[in-house]
Amino acid sequence: MKLMVDEKADALYLRLDDSKIVESEEVSTGIVLDYNEKNQVVGVEILHLSARAPRLNVRELQFQTA
Repeated sequence: MKLMVDEKADALYLRLDDSKIVESEEVSTGIVLDYNEKNQVVGVEILHLSARAPRLNVRELQFQTA
């Protein structure tokens, strides 16, 4: 799993695996899901990140596992 933040594009991208992306769908304004050939979600892109989380400091992202 990879998490990428593009400050210039104001976007966050979560890639779940390395399978080939064959389709993308904007499921909500600024939320794009990427699908592989098995129709499984393999990526999630969140656009306009600063408007969605104005206090977010991308250099201090925290990860939690359950």
